[in-house]
Amino acid sequence: MVLIAQLVGALLGLLAVIFGAFGAHILKKIFTIEQLHSFETGVKYQMYHALVILMLSFNLNLESSLEKNMMFCFIIGTFLFSFSIYGLCISAAKGKKLKILGPITPLGGLFLVIGWGLLLYNFIKSFI
Repeated sequence: MVLIAQLVGALLGLLAVIFGAFGAHILKKIFTIEQLHSFETGVKYQMYHALVILMLSFNLNLESSLEKNMMFCFIIGTFLFSFSIYGLCISAAKGKKLKILGPITPLGGLFLVIGWGLLLYNFIKSFI
């Protein structure tokens, strides 16, 4: 599980840099200011969580169900949250907004919140 988390964290970080550059240099020509801000939010959250995934994979064994579920929430949440934002922004810029992606963004956010809650619980549990 540790190796998978490290690979996913590295991939998410790599893609965040690529998408950030893509947004800053290419998409700014076709996006509205609002779309560009939304896209940048997706990139920021993707990078933040890539770093969290990497840090946790180097500091935890990821053997307990709590740690595995936490990592699952961070990974799935990042993909759902950030990639649905990318899809919404790009499809809206092309005039064919994929409205089906709208409910996916908050679902991804919920997974991220649960991941952070599990991390907090893991820390509290170690002190009690």
